[in-house]
Amino acid sequence: MRFTALFLLSVAAFSADYTIDAAHSSATFGVRHMVVSTVRGSFSKVAGKVTYDPKNLAASKVEATVDVTTINTNEPKRDEHLKSPDFFDAAKYPAMSFRSTKWTQAGGRLKIAGDLTLHGITKPVVLDADAPAPEVKGMGGGMVIGTSATTKISRKEFGLTWNRLLETGGAVVGDEVTITLDIEAKRN
Repeated sequence: MRFTALFLLSVAAFSADYTIDAAHSSATFGVRHMVVSTVRGSFSKVAGKVTYDPKNLAASKVEATVDVTTINTNEPKRDEHLKSPDFFDAAKYPAMSFRSTKWTQAGGRLKIAGDLTLHGITKPVVLDADAPAPEVKGMGGGMVIGTSATTKISRKEFGLTWNRLLETGGAVVGDEVTITLDIEAKRN
């Protein structure tokens, strides 16, 4: 048992390239609705590549895309509105993407800085990520690794400005959006 644990730790201690497993990864979001609740949604198609080097974070990188046409908030009419030019304009901008520019470690967590492109606009963001779990042998026999990361963005900074005011003075849709990524990736 001890040998197995040492082997798994040594496997994850060198640089490796991975492909994001769309079947076991997700992108979700939450945004305030009418100042009283949070609407949550998800995107079902996440793809990309990761290079992770725990001994040299400067050599680590990630490039990922999310298919915005797969948005699901469990309300079909709202989903269609979100795909429309009022929000994502999914016909014109069918994907959002993230490309890392710098990885650092702080207090056992990773800070992954990079460029988020959404609705045709690119802005810098920082993902606050768990340190990846040690590699394990996946169901298909290959080695897999995983992590979760979050960030907050201003939807208005990305041109998603549609809104209506309530009689009480609040907005129907909040500006701050929390994005959560749960990623599982297979070693190439």
